[in-house]
Amino acid sequence: MVLEGLSDSLRSSVRRIMNAPHVDSKVIREACIDIQRALLQADVNVKQVLELTKRIEKRALTEKPAGMGSGEHVVRILYEELSNLLGKGRCIELKKQKILMLGIYGQGKTTTCAKFAKFLHKKGLSVGLIAADVHRPAAYDQLNQLGERITSKVYGDPGAKDASRVVKNGLKELSECDVLIVDTAGRHKLDNELMKEIERINRVLDPAERILVIDATMGQQAREQAKAFNDAVSLTGVILTKMDGSAKGGGALSAVSEVGSPIMFIGTGEKLDDLEPFDSERFISRLLGMGDLQTLFEKAKESLDERKSEELARKMMSGKFTLREFYDEIDNVSKIGTMDHIMDLIPGGKGKIDRKKIEEGQNSMAKFRVMMDSMTEGEMRNPALIKGTRMARIARGSGVETKDVKTLIKQYNMAKNMMKGMKNRKVMRQLMKMGMN
Repeated sequence: MVLEGLSDSLRSSVRRIMNAPHVDSKVIREACIDIQRALLQADVNVKQVLELTKRIEKRALTEKPAGMGSGEHVVRILYEELSNLLGKGRCIELKKQKILMLGIYGQGKTTTCAKFAKFLHKKGLSVGLIAADVHRPAAYDQLNQLGERITSKVYGDPGAKDASRVVKNGLKELSECDVLIVDTAGRHKLDNELMKEIERINRVLDPAERILVIDATMGQQAREQAKAFNDAVSLTGVILTKMDGSAKGGGALSAVSEVGSPIMFIGTGEKLDDLEPFDSERFISRLLGMGDLQTLFEKAKESLDERKSEELARKMMSGKFTLREFYDEIDNVSKIGTMDHIMDLIPGGKGKIDRKKIEEGQNSMAKFRVMMDSMTEGEMRNPALIKGTRMARIARGSGVETKDVKTLIKQYNMAKNMMKGMKNRKVMRQLMKMGMN
């Protein structure tokens, strides 16, 4: 999960407020101290933290709740102030355009170019990649390999020394693409040579977007980097990578927002699908345990085949639920994301289920799919056949024990009974409709 430590601490503060029999000045001050500690541990600037908590305390003590309890009122203030701290973020326009990607050495820029291209592919745009890093060995090879994985055309000249000329040639070679993303060279530090090269590329490309890629592990140091690049080429946005494994992500987020360059995306993992548009209100909602159903529905729509999903829903609502439907449902969940990530998007999801249980559930789903891959189509359609020698054969074929196959059948039967026992089919139908619209 993104900023797991910060999220756990903030959720603890929220619980303290919501469980207090009476939210008085003492409860509010104690909660603010907890919030200060949590934000400082996430590497947020001390001055920003103090100013933030002063505003929260002042508003909580002076503003009157409007149609809500005092605890909910304080949590709402916390949500609003944290969202304001990070800025609004900005969405990428889905149109024909040229994009310049910038960053210092080792920030994950080349991989982020591929993630960005895949994101735009899903939105219906054709994307070409230009390898303008003429300094790093094998930079072109890396981008080319990534391009093959996402079916994007890649242009580069491994022997070239003039990055701006590579970009000029790339514009001609990939002119049929809707979007062109240019991957530039990084450095261990910001130097004049790098900035001059970037300025030359910027003039040749004339991009609509100039996006800086920053590793979230830099924490508050991200401010200096963002400011330097912004001064050189007037950044239009920032992408923060490695947000899933950084304890300093809070510092990077707040530092970048302070520069005035909107955060457009955050990298949430190593896979090419692990790039999320950044929206501060949705982000803070997840940190506080309020979930983000809109993102969950968007991910479902983006990842799933609408026709197949609707067909599966109809079968389930009609009472038809064999192992084939069970397999398809597990497959759909896997496409949307890990169980840990999905629970993060459901309001209160993480707080209701132990983290260890979530990990066990994720592992079980993967094991179930392997076991069902070892079954015949007849067994998938008629699970009642799976007994004795069939069960032993499935266990051998999937490298598990017979008891694991029994567990699978037990879980399937529980899911089947749950489907049969659904009293309000309209609710299920509405949820499916919301997820696919």
